[in-house]
Amino acid sequence: MGANTNARRGRVRRCMILSNVDILSEIDAGRINIEPLAGRDVSRPPFNTSSVDLRLARTLSIPQTGPINIRLDMPYDREFAARNSSRHDLLDNGPFELTPRHMILGQTLERVKFPMEGEGPFYAARIEGRSSLARYGLLVHFTAPTIHTGFSGPITLEIINLGCNTITLHAEDYICQLIIEAISGRPDNAPNQFRGQTTPTG
Repeated sequence: MGANTNARRGRVRRCMILSNVDILSEIDAGRINIEPLAGRDVSRPPFNTSSVDLRLARTLSIPQTGPINIRLDMPYDREFAARNSSRHDLLDNGPFELTPRHMILGQTLERVKFPMEGEGPFYAARIEGRSSLARYGLLVHFTAPTIHTGFSGPITLEIINLGCNTITLHAEDYICQLIIEAISGRPDNAPNQFRGQTTPTG
């Protein structure tokens, strides 16, 4: 019992947030994938000490208002979400003005992948806002920051303006940060309806 407890404690101690140096090392080793990743030699490098900033992709999904009843006892319906949303292309239609108290869906320009193959270590992540944007009242996720091991694709962002002023969104704005964590042991595969998603609605 004591040995097993110590082993579990040892595994837990290995769960940690990756530094910028470790993120690049694990990308080189193929245990994390982030594409396209802005280079370190650009005027605005994407790395903080323990996170990597991600950019806003060109397509936004704008939920329609109306007498629609969302039932939480029913599975998420991506086709319903797509039908009841309009699309805004930030390159073809120009920047989007997000007014206070309105919510839209966006995605990261970067596609991320946390493989489950190989000997490990294995990784998961969480998406968080950037403090400079939060000071304007911009929220990039509500209660779903977790990117699970095995996920592959762009990350959907639930973006809302909780501030007092209109916020203008452009394609490739640095919109959020990804914090990557080593997990304990090898996970069993589990269903994930958003794995491989290609649009903001899934």
